[in-house]
Order: sequence, then C-alpha cells, then structure tokens
Amino acid sequence: MLSRRCILRANAKFNDNIGKILTTIKDAGTWKAERVITSPQGAQIGVAGTEAKVINFCANNYLGLASDPQVMAGAHKYIDSHGAGLSSVRFICGTQDIHKKLEQTISDFLEREDTILYPSCFDANAGVFECVLTAEDAIISDSLNHASIIDGVRLCKAKRFVYQHTDMKDLEEVLKNTQDRRLRLIATDGVFSMDGDIAPLDKIVELAEKYDAAIFVDDCHATGFFGPGGRGTPHHFGVHDKIDILHSTLGKAMGGASGGFSSGSKELVALQRQRSRPYLFSNSIAPSVVGATQAAFDLLISSSAMLDQLRSNTDLFRSGLKKAGFNVLGHDSCPIVPVMLGDAKLASEFADEMMSQGIYVIGFSFPVVPTGKARIRVQLSASHSTADVQKAIDAFTTVGKAKGVIQ
Repeated sequence: MLSRRCILRANAKFNDNIGKILTTIKDAGTWKAERVITSPQGAQIGVAGTEAKVINFCANNYLGLASDPQVMAGAHKYIDSHGAGLSSVRFICGTQDIHKKLEQTISDFLEREDTILYPSCFDANAGVFECVLTAEDAIISDSLNHASIIDGVRLCKAKRFVYQHTDMKDLEEVLKNTQDRRLRLIATDGVFSMDGDIAPLDKIVELAEKYDAAIFVDDCHATGFFGPGGRGTPHHFGVHDKIDILHSTLGKAMGGASGGFSSGSKELVALQRQRSRPYLFSNSIAPSVVGATQAAFDLLISSSAMLDQLRSNTDLFRSGLKKAGFNVLGHDSCPIVPVMLGDAKLASEFADEMMSQGIYVIGFSFPVVPTGKARIRVQLSASHSTADVQKAIDAFTTVGKAKGVIQ
C-alpha cells in the first residue's frame, strides 16, 4: 500500500494542479455528485442512503428494458454460447456470427443497406467524420449538437460551420456560402436530449437536395421509441431514405447496456471497417451486450405494447405539468420533458425536494445548459405505471408551490 501511495503522489506539482482544477469546479457550483444505486435499473430503484425505493425519472431507459427478464436471458444465452468477451478487435479475431446477426437486424429495422457496430455511439461519432471528409470539405453542425458530435467533428480536417439551433434560414445561408467546398455534410441530432425538441429533418432534406449536401443524423434519443415502430426521427418525417449517415446507441432504449452503430450505404460501412480508428482499435462488443440487444430488438419488433405505454405516460405527464402551470419544453410526443426553472440553485434544491417525495430527478445547470436556463429533465419510461406518473405530477406540483415556481 505504501509503494502504491508513493506512485500516486510521485509528482506533487502535477497532482496539486489537478486539485486546483477540482476546487474551481466546486466553487463554480458545477460539481457532479454521483448517487449510488443499489438495485437493477428500473422504474423503481434503491438508492444508497434512502430506506425506501424511489421512482426513477431520469434514466434513458425509455422502453423499460434495462432489467427486462427476456433481455437479461438474451445476455445469459450469448455468454453461454459465445463467452464473456473476444480479447480482440473485430478485424483480427473479434467478429462472431452474433455480431453480424445484430448488424443485419439493425439494418433491417432501420431500412438501411448496412450497419457497423461500435463500443458506443460516442466512438461511432469519433470515427466517421475523419473517414469521409477531408480539408476540401465542409461540415455544417447544429449549434446544440451533442458533445460527441462536436468532438468527432474536431478530429476531422473539414472546414467547420455552425448554424443556429434548428434555424433553417441560417442553415441555408451557410449552404449558400460554402458552395466552393468539395463535399458538404449537414450534421444534427434527431432528438435533442436537453430540450426534447426535434430536428426538422424534412426541411433539412429539402435544403440538402437544393444545395447538393449530405446529411448525418445522431438518433440516440429516438431509436427504439420515437417515430413509427420506434424507428426514429428519419421515419417520423418519412425521409429515412434521404439520410446518408445514421448513428445511434444501444445503451439507452435498446437494453441500456452499451454499444453504438453507424448505418448507411454499403460503401460507407466498408470504409469505416477499413479506416475508423475507434472501430479498428477497440475490442468487439461483448457477447452479453449483443445478446441483450438482440433480445431487445426482438421484443420491440414483436409488439407495440411498450411504445403504447410510453406514449400514454408522455401524454399524461406533459399535460399534467402544463395544467399545473409549469413551463415545459420539447415536442409533445417526446418522453424527454425539460421542466424549466431558470436558476441553478433552485434546480438543485428542487431535485433534492423531489427525492424526499420519492421521485428521483436531477437538476441541470451551466455548463450543461446555458446560464439562466437551469431545469429538471424528466424522462418517461414504458416501465412507469400510470400511478408512477401521477405521483411525479403530484410531487412536482407540491414542490413547485412550496418553491414559488407555480401558484
């Protein structure tokens, strides 16, 4: 233990600098504490320090499949048949038949030519832009795109442009001013995770066709639960055949474990298999994750019950909070419901009071969201009962009145 402690403190100056950074984060009020969950993920969870279970309204578990028995059975099945892991990247000795089967399942579900699996969608976003764009090209990004898109764009040599959030006039101006570039790629989230609003893909497609641009969509907060059959925002707008690159995650609605993917033309996928660094230098997705995800897709394809329940819960919660007088953002059919509070301290205190009411939510403030736009982001799940949703509405109303947010 002594030698290990000496190694950790080998360079005092280095460690002292880290300490100063941590102090700055705490002083700014942006320190992120992690509550410890003592149960499987689900509608009701155990949290360290609380006696009774609380109802969880801040997970990406949109279909309630994170601890579904059939999904867990799928994980166990593939562990038994294909082992715990591959100890290899895909192109050496890390591609199993189950990986190819899941890639085909995703392609069929989303009506794409081909799909490539990644350890996460963050990795997919880090890998694709560098593969397909050069210094002669331009990438045109929505101002509220996810951090993984921003980081992926930074890794490529294309000229970067940003248009104001979902502002089609601004996007058109950028397209007009970049016609000298070899290729242009418009990049956007499908559903924006902090605001619960949706990229107007129908209008983006019109502009892309007018100015001969390609389109990239990150659909992490839509795949599995938004749009017809849970097929996401491109299908919601009926433009799924017009999206050149479609990325999403397997770690939210589709079982909640990990993994991501890139779907598109056979040429796009083939190029990523040859040149995408996160794909080439990362271990294959573990068989347990593949099995759980395959089971999740099988469940979704076989029944609309989860989607029906989620839409019912979303309608009830959104209408209940609006009726109570709260300012809520986002698309009416989106299960991501930002409850706007404005003040960062208020959002933090509000979330703590909600926990005392048996409702687990988190307050979001700068730098996650702009200054003055603090909020509590509520995420509905198909695993929530009607009683769960009503309890959340009642708790918001009680705390909201006590805090002077509503009358």
